[in-house]
Amino acid sequence: MAEVHGTRRNRLRERCAATGIDAALVTRPANVRYLTGCAPPGAALLVGPGTEDILVHLATPPDDPADPGDRGDRGAERPPEDLRTSTLPSAEADAAVAAADLAREQRADRLAVEEHHLTVARHRAVRSVARDLPLADLANAVEQLRLVKDEQEIAALRIAAEIADQALGELLESILVGRTERHLALELERRLVDHGADGAAFPTSVGTGPHSGTARHVPTDRRVEEGDFLSVRLGACYRGYRCEVGRTFVIGTAPAGWQVELYDLVFDAQRAGREALAPGVACRDVDSATRRPLTAAGHAEGLAPWSGHGVGLEIDEDPQLSPAAMGKLDACVPVTVEPGVHLPGRGGVRIDDTLVVRPTADGGPELLTITTKELLAL
Repeated sequence: MAEVHGTRRNRLRERCAATGIDAALVTRPANVRYLTGCAPPGAALLVGPGTEDILVHLATPPDDPADPGDRGDRGAERPPEDLRTSTLPSAEADAAVAAADLAREQRADRLAVEEHHLTVARHRAVRSVARDLPLADLANAVEQLRLVKDEQEIAALRIAAEIADQALGELLESILVGRTERHLALELERRLVDHGADGAAFPTSVGTGPHSGTARHVPTDRRVEEGDFLSVRLGACYRGYRCEVGRTFVIGTAPAGWQVELYDLVFDAQRAGREALAPGVACRDVDSATRRPLTAAGHAEGLAPWSGHGVGLEIDEDPQLSPAAMGKLDACVPVTVEPGVHLPGRGGVRIDDTLVVRPTADGGPELLTITTKELLAL
Protein backbone atom coordinates (compact mmCIF):
# COMPACT_ATOMS: atom_id res chain seq x y z
CA MET A 1 0.00 0.00 0.00
CA ALA A 2 2.97 2.37 0.51
CA GLU A 3 3.43 2.45 -3.26
CA VAL A 4 -0.25 3.31 -3.72
CA HIS A 5 -0.06 6.23 -1.32
CA GLY A 6 3.18 7.45 -2.85
CA THR A 7 1.53 7.44 -6.28
CA ARG A 8 -1.37 9.45 -4.91
CA ARG A 9 0.98 12.06 -3.45
CA ASN A 10 2.79 12.30 -6.77
CA ARG A 11 -0.51 12.91 -8.55
CA LEU A 12 -1.21 15.75 -6.14
CA ARG A 13 2.34 17.09 -6.65
CA GLU A 14 1.84 17.09 -10.43
CA ARG A 15 -1.53 18.82 -10.13
CA CYS A 16 -0.01 21.53 -7.95
CA ALA A 17 3.00 21.97 -10.22
CA ALA A 18 0.68 22.60 -13.16
CA THR A 19 -0.54 25.74 -11.36
CA GLY A 20 2.89 26.92 -10.21
CA ILE A 21 2.67 25.53 -6.68
CA ASP A 22 5.60 23.48 -5.36
CA ALA A 23 4.27 22.52 -1.90
CA ALA A 24 0.89 21.59 -0.46
CA LEU A 25 -0.28 21.48 3.15
CA VAL A 26 -3.05 18.88 3.68
CA THR A 27 -4.97 19.01 6.96
CA ARG A 28 -8.39 17.44 6.32
CA PRO A 29 -8.17 14.03 8.10
CA ALA A 30 -9.74 12.01 5.28
CA ASN A 31 -7.36 13.62 2.80
CA VAL A 32 -4.35 12.91 5.01
CA ARG A 33 -5.39 9.29 5.27
CA TYR A 34 -5.95 9.02 1.52
CA LEU A 35 -2.41 10.23 0.84
CA THR A 36 -0.59 8.35 3.62
CA GLY A 37 -2.73 5.40 4.76
CA CYS A 38 -3.03 6.86 8.26
CA ALA A 39 -4.51 9.86 10.01
CA PRO A 40 -3.10 10.42 13.51
CA PRO A 41 -5.15 12.92 15.54
CA GLY A 42 -4.38 16.47 14.47
CA ALA A 43 -1.94 15.39 11.75
CA ALA A 44 -0.88 17.53 8.80
CA LEU A 45 0.87 16.40 5.63
CA LEU A 46 3.40 18.49 3.74
CA VAL A 47 3.71 17.37 0.11
CA GLY A 48 6.93 18.83 -1.30
CA PRO A 49 8.80 20.94 -2.03
CA GLY A 50 10.85 18.50 -4.04
CA THR A 51 10.08 14.80 -3.71
CA GLU A 52 10.22 14.43 0.08
CA ASP A 53 6.90 14.49 1.94
CA ILE A 54 6.53 14.91 5.70
CA LEU A 55 3.74 13.78 8.01
CA VAL A 56 3.59 16.00 11.11
CA HIS A 57 1.60 14.68 14.07
CA LEU A 58 1.24 14.67 17.81
CA ALA A 59 2.77 11.88 19.88
CA THR A 60 0.11 9.20 20.52
CA PRO A 61 0.80 6.35 22.94
CA PRO A 62 0.66 2.97 21.14
CA ASP A 63 -2.25 1.73 23.25
CA ASP A 64 -4.24 4.97 23.28
CA PRO A 65 -7.90 3.93 22.70
CA ALA A 66 -8.40 7.16 20.79
CA ASP A 67 -6.12 5.75 18.10
CA PRO A 68 -8.39 4.33 15.34
CA GLY A 69 -5.76 1.68 14.71
CA ASP A 70 -6.59 0.13 18.07
CA ARG A 71 -9.83 -1.18 16.60
CA GLY A 72 -8.55 -4.03 14.51
CA ASP A 73 -6.83 -1.90 11.85
CA ARG A 74 -3.55 -0.87 13.43
CA GLY A 75 -1.47 -1.89 10.42
CA ALA A 76 -3.33 0.54 8.13
CA GLU A 77 -2.65 3.35 10.64
CA ARG A 78 1.15 3.15 10.48
CA PRO A 79 2.82 5.73 8.24
CA PRO A 80 4.40 4.14 5.16
CA GLU A 81 8.15 3.58 5.41
CA ASP A 82 8.90 5.91 2.50
CA LEU A 83 7.24 8.83 4.29
CA ARG A 84 9.23 11.03 6.63
CA THR A 85 7.47 11.76 9.93
CA SER A 86 7.86 14.54 12.47
CA THR A 87 6.40 14.13 15.94
CA LEU A 88 5.45 17.22 17.91
CA PRO A 89 6.52 17.14 21.56
CA SER A 90 3.64 19.19 22.94
CA ALA A 91 -0.07 18.36 22.88
CA GLU A 92 -0.74 22.09 22.41
CA ALA A 93 1.33 22.26 19.22
CA ASP A 94 -0.40 22.65 15.85
CA ALA A 95 0.78 20.26 13.14
CA ALA A 96 -0.39 22.59 10.36
CA VAL A 97 1.71 25.45 11.74
CA ALA A 98 4.73 23.15 12.18
CA ALA A 99 4.37 21.83 8.62
CA ALA A 100 4.16 25.36 7.22
CA ASP A 101 7.37 26.22 9.08
CA LEU A 102 9.04 23.18 7.49
CA ALA A 103 7.91 24.36 4.04
CA ARG A 104 9.51 27.73 4.70
CA GLU A 105 12.73 26.12 5.95
CA GLN A 106 12.87 24.00 2.80
CA ARG A 107 12.56 27.14 0.68
CA ALA A 108 9.23 26.40 -0.96
CA ASP A 109 8.25 29.05 -3.51
CA ARG A 110 4.49 28.83 -2.93
CA LEU A 111 2.42 26.82 -0.43
CA ALA A 112 -1.16 25.70 -1.05
CA VAL A 113 -3.39 25.11 1.99
CA GLU A 114 -6.87 23.63 2.37
CA GLU A 115 -8.71 26.85 3.13
CA HIS A 116 -12.06 25.00 3.29
CA HIS A 117 -10.74 22.99 6.25
CA LEU A 118 -8.61 25.50 8.16
CA THR A 119 -10.31 27.82 10.63
CA VAL A 120 -9.59 31.52 10.33
CA ALA A 121 -7.40 31.31 13.45
CA ARG A 122 -5.34 28.40 12.09
CA HIS A 123 -4.97 30.09 8.71
CA ARG A 124 -3.61 33.18 10.45
CA ALA A 125 -1.21 31.04 12.48
CA VAL A 126 0.03 29.30 9.32
CA ARG A 127 0.48 32.63 7.59
CA SER A 128 2.42 34.02 10.56
CA VAL A 129 5.07 31.28 10.41
CA ALA A 130 5.14 31.16 6.60
CA ARG A 131 6.24 34.81 6.62
CA ASP A 132 7.33 35.68 3.08
CA LEU A 133 6.13 32.34 1.66
CA PRO A 134 3.07 33.08 -0.54
CA LEU A 135 -0.04 31.03 0.33
CA ALA A 136 -2.57 29.72 -2.20
CA ASP A 137 -5.81 27.74 -1.89
CA LEU A 138 -5.47 24.01 -2.54
CA ALA A 139 -9.30 23.95 -2.76
CA ASN A 140 -10.73 20.46 -3.35
CA ALA A 141 -7.73 19.06 -5.20
CA VAL A 142 -7.41 15.98 -2.96
CA GLU A 143 -11.17 15.39 -2.86
CA GLN A 144 -11.15 15.33 -6.67
CA LEU A 145 -8.39 12.71 -6.62
CA ARG A 146 -10.46 10.67 -4.15
CA LEU A 147 -13.55 10.65 -6.36
CA VAL A 148 -12.70 7.60 -8.48
CA LYS A 149 -11.79 4.61 -6.32
CA ASP A 150 -9.22 1.94 -7.12
CA GLU A 151 -10.06 -1.72 -6.69
CA GLN A 152 -8.41 -1.88 -3.24
CA GLU A 153 -10.70 0.89 -2.04
CA ILE A 154 -13.74 -0.80 -3.56
CA ALA A 155 -12.74 -4.07 -1.89
CA ALA A 156 -12.75 -2.29 1.50
CA LEU A 157 -16.18 -0.82 0.73
CA ARG A 158 -17.41 -4.28 -0.27
CA ILE A 159 -16.35 -5.71 3.09
CA ALA A 160 -17.92 -2.76 4.92
CA ALA A 161 -21.19 -3.46 3.10
CA GLU A 162 -21.02 -7.17 4.01
CA ILE A 163 -20.58 -6.27 7.67
CA ALA A 164 -23.53 -3.85 7.60
CA ASP A 165 -25.74 -6.41 5.85
CA GLN A 166 -24.79 -9.05 8.40
CA ALA A 167 -25.54 -6.80 11.38
CA LEU A 168 -28.90 -5.80 9.95
CA GLY A 169 -29.81 -9.38 9.08
CA GLU A 170 -29.13 -10.56 12.62
CA LEU A 171 -31.26 -7.79 14.10
CA LEU A 172 -34.20 -8.83 11.95
CA GLU A 173 -34.09 -12.30 13.48
CA SER A 174 -34.55 -10.94 17.02
CA ILE A 175 -37.67 -9.88 18.90
CA LEU A 176 -38.34 -6.22 18.15
CA VAL A 177 -41.71 -5.33 19.69
CA GLY A 178 -41.32 -3.31 22.88
CA ARG A 179 -37.73 -2.27 22.28
CA THR A 180 -36.79 1.38 21.88
CA GLU A 181 -35.31 3.02 18.80
CA ARG A 182 -32.26 3.98 20.83
CA HIS A 183 -31.71 0.41 22.05
CA LEU A 184 -31.95 -1.02 18.54
CA ALA A 185 -29.49 1.56 17.20
CA LEU A 186 -26.95 0.77 19.91
CA GLU A 187 -27.32 -2.96 19.29
CA LEU A 188 -26.71 -2.50 15.58
CA GLU A 189 -23.54 -0.51 16.23
CA ARG A 190 -22.30 -3.19 18.63
CA ARG A 191 -22.93 -5.87 16.01
CA LEU A 192 -20.96 -3.88 13.42
CA VAL A 193 -17.88 -3.96 15.67
CA ASP A 194 -18.46 -7.62 16.54
CA HIS A 195 -18.24 -8.47 12.84
CA GLY A 196 -14.98 -6.63 12.25
CA ALA A 197 -15.88 -3.00 11.57
CA ASP A 198 -13.72 -0.16 12.85
CA GLY A 199 -17.03 1.24 14.07
CA ALA A 200 -20.21 2.74 12.69
CA ALA A 201 -19.79 4.79 9.51
CA PHE A 202 -22.18 7.38 10.95
CA PRO A 203 -24.74 7.53 13.80
CA THR A 204 -27.21 4.70 13.21
CA SER A 205 -30.78 5.82 12.57
CA VAL A 206 -33.78 3.76 13.68
CA GLY A 207 -37.29 5.19 13.23
CA THR A 208 -40.55 3.51 14.25
CA GLY A 209 -44.18 4.33 13.60
CA PRO A 210 -44.59 8.08 12.93
CA HIS A 211 -40.78 8.49 12.96
CA SER A 212 -40.19 5.98 10.16
CA GLY A 213 -39.06 7.22 6.77
CA THR A 214 -37.59 10.44 8.20
CA ALA A 215 -34.25 11.32 6.64
CA ARG A 216 -31.47 10.88 9.22
CA HIS A 217 -33.84 10.49 12.17
CA VAL A 218 -32.16 10.59 15.59
CA PRO A 219 -33.36 7.55 17.62
CA THR A 220 -35.60 8.23 20.60
CA ASP A 221 -37.07 6.21 23.46
CA ARG A 222 -40.20 5.39 21.46
CA ARG A 223 -40.90 1.66 21.60
CA VAL A 224 -41.65 -0.57 18.62
CA GLU A 225 -45.37 -1.38 18.33
CA GLU A 226 -47.37 -3.88 16.31
CA GLY A 227 -48.22 -2.54 12.86
CA ASP A 228 -45.39 0.02 12.83
CA PHE A 229 -43.20 0.79 9.90
CA LEU A 230 -39.59 0.34 11.08
CA SER A 231 -36.93 2.15 9.05
CA VAL A 232 -33.24 1.55 9.68
CA ARG A 233 -30.19 3.34 8.22
CA LEU A 234 -26.74 2.13 9.18
CA GLY A 235 -23.25 1.73 7.81
CA ALA A 236 -19.96 0.10 8.68
CA CYS A 237 -16.50 1.65 8.58
CA TYR A 238 -13.82 -0.83 7.49
CA ARG A 239 -10.19 0.30 7.18
CA GLY A 240 -11.47 3.84 6.97
CA TYR A 241 -13.99 3.21 4.16
CA ARG A 242 -17.68 3.78 4.84
CA CYS A 243 -20.83 2.32 3.30
CA GLU A 244 -24.55 2.87 3.85
CA VAL A 245 -27.63 0.65 3.80
CA GLY A 246 -31.22 1.53 4.67
CA ARG A 247 -34.32 -0.62 4.77
CA THR A 248 -37.95 -0.38 5.90
CA PHE A 249 -40.02 -3.19 7.40
CA VAL A 250 -43.46 -3.72 8.93
CA ILE A 251 -43.69 -4.98 12.50
CA GLY A 252 -45.74 -7.95 13.60
CA THR A 253 -48.59 -8.20 11.15
CA ALA A 254 -49.23 -8.17 7.44
CA PRO A 255 -48.77 -4.63 6.11
CA ALA A 256 -51.78 -2.37 5.64
CA GLY A 257 -52.81 -1.36 2.15
CA TRP A 258 -51.36 2.16 2.45
CA GLN A 259 -48.07 0.70 3.65
CA VAL A 260 -47.79 -1.62 0.65
CA GLU A 261 -48.68 1.22 -1.73
CA LEU A 262 -46.12 3.61 -0.24
CA TYR A 263 -43.42 0.95 -0.10
CA ASP A 264 -43.93 -0.02 -3.75
CA LEU A 265 -43.70 3.63 -4.76
CA VAL A 266 -40.36 4.19 -2.98
CA PHE A 267 -39.06 0.86 -4.25
CA ASP A 268 -39.84 1.89 -7.85
CA ALA A 269 -38.07 5.22 -7.31
CA GLN A 270 -35.02 3.53 -5.85
CA ARG A 271 -34.86 1.04 -8.71
CA ALA A 272 -35.10 3.89 -11.25
CA GLY A 273 -32.18 5.64 -9.57
CA ARG A 274 -30.08 2.49 -9.50
CA GLU A 275 -30.75 1.75 -13.15
CA ALA A 276 -29.77 5.31 -14.13
CA LEU A 277 -26.23 4.89 -12.76
CA ALA A 278 -23.69 4.69 -15.58
CA PRO A 279 -20.42 6.39 -16.59
CA GLY A 280 -21.09 9.66 -18.39
CA VAL A 281 -24.58 10.18 -16.92
CA ALA A 282 -25.14 13.61 -15.36
CA CYS A 283 -25.50 13.48 -11.57
CA ARG A 284 -28.65 15.60 -11.74
CA ASP A 285 -30.18 13.11 -14.20
CA VAL A 286 -29.78 10.29 -11.67
CA ASP A 287 -31.48 12.48 -9.10
CA SER A 288 -34.27 13.28 -11.55
CA ALA A 289 -34.84 9.61 -12.36
CA THR A 290 -35.03 8.79 -8.65
CA ARG A 291 -37.45 11.52 -7.62
CA ARG A 292 -39.67 11.48 -10.73
CA PRO A 293 -42.01 8.65 -9.53
CA LEU A 294 -42.31 10.29 -6.09
CA THR A 295 -43.08 13.70 -7.58
CA ALA A 296 -45.67 12.22 -9.92
CA ALA A 297 -47.39 10.63 -6.92
CA GLY A 298 -47.71 14.02 -5.19
CA HIS A 299 -44.79 13.80 -2.74
CA ALA A 300 -42.55 16.50 -4.21
CA GLU A 301 -42.83 18.90 -1.30
CA GLY A 302 -41.48 16.59 1.39
CA LEU A 303 -38.56 15.06 -0.50
CA ALA A 304 -34.98 15.41 0.72
CA PRO A 305 -32.76 17.83 -1.26
CA TRP A 306 -30.64 14.91 -2.46
CA SER A 307 -31.29 11.41 -3.82
CA GLY A 308 -27.84 10.10 -3.01
CA HIS A 309 -24.17 10.95 -2.58
CA GLY A 310 -20.68 9.54 -2.86
CA VAL A 311 -19.09 7.41 -0.16
CA GLY A 312 -15.53 6.45 0.69
CA LEU A 313 -13.28 7.70 3.47
CA GLU A 314 -16.23 9.91 4.41
CA ILE A 315 -19.90 8.98 4.32
CA ASP A 316 -20.99 12.09 2.44
CA GLU A 317 -18.54 12.70 -0.39
CA ASP A 318 -18.84 13.99 -3.90
CA PRO A 319 -20.58 13.41 -6.19
CA GLN A 320 -23.90 14.71 -4.90
CA LEU A 321 -27.02 13.41 -6.61
CA SER A 322 -29.30 16.43 -6.40
CA PRO A 323 -31.24 18.75 -8.74
CA ALA A 324 -28.45 21.34 -8.70
CA ALA A 325 -25.56 18.85 -8.99
CA MET A 326 -22.89 19.57 -11.57
CA GLY A 327 -20.77 17.05 -13.42
CA LYS A 328 -21.14 13.51 -14.64
CA LEU A 329 -20.50 10.11 -13.11
CA ASP A 330 -17.30 8.19 -13.77
CA ALA A 331 -16.71 4.45 -13.58
CA CYS A 332 -15.55 3.15 -10.20
CA VAL A 333 -17.33 5.90 -8.26
CA PRO A 334 -19.32 4.51 -5.28
CA VAL A 335 -22.59 6.29 -4.53
CA THR A 336 -25.77 5.80 -2.55
CA VAL A 337 -29.28 5.85 -3.95
CA GLU A 338 -31.62 6.64 -1.06
CA PRO A 339 -35.13 7.92 -1.81
CA GLY A 340 -37.72 8.18 0.92
CA VAL A 341 -41.20 9.46 1.66
CA HIS A 342 -42.44 10.45 5.11
CA LEU A 343 -46.12 11.04 5.85
CA PRO A 344 -46.43 13.28 8.93
CA GLY A 345 -48.12 11.47 11.79
CA ARG A 346 -48.15 8.11 9.98
CA GLY A 347 -44.59 7.24 9.07
CA GLY A 348 -42.86 6.39 5.85
CA VAL A 349 -40.37 4.43 3.81
CA ARG A 350 -36.68 4.82 3.02
CA ILE A 351 -34.57 2.45 0.94
CA ASP A 352 -30.81 3.09 0.75
CA ASP A 353 -28.16 1.16 -1.17
CA THR A 354 -24.46 1.62 -1.83
CA LEU A 355 -23.43 0.87 -5.40
CA VAL A 356 -20.34 1.29 -7.58
CA VAL A 357 -20.81 2.87 -10.99
CA ARG A 358 -19.73 0.40 -13.68
CA PRO A 359 -20.14 0.45 -17.48
CA THR A 360 -22.78 -1.73 -19.09
CA ALA A 361 -20.04 -3.92 -20.58
CA ASP A 362 -19.02 -4.82 -17.01
CA GLY A 363 -22.55 -5.63 -15.92
CA GLY A 364 -23.75 -2.17 -14.95
CA PRO A 365 -23.80 -0.76 -11.41
CA GLU A 366 -22.39 -3.10 -8.77
CA LEU A 367 -24.72 -3.45 -5.78
CA LEU A 368 -22.69 -3.69 -2.56
CA THR A 369 -25.53 -3.79 -0.01
CA ILE A 370 -27.61 -6.89 -0.66
CA THR A 371 -30.06 -7.12 2.27
CA THR A 372 -33.43 -7.96 0.77
CA LYS A 373 -35.64 -5.09 -0.36
CA GLU A 374 -38.78 -7.17 -0.03
CA LEU A 375 -41.33 -5.64 2.35
CA LEU A 376 -40.98 -8.05 5.28
CA ALA A 377 -43.39 -8.35 8.20
CA LEU A 378 -41.22 -9.01 11.23
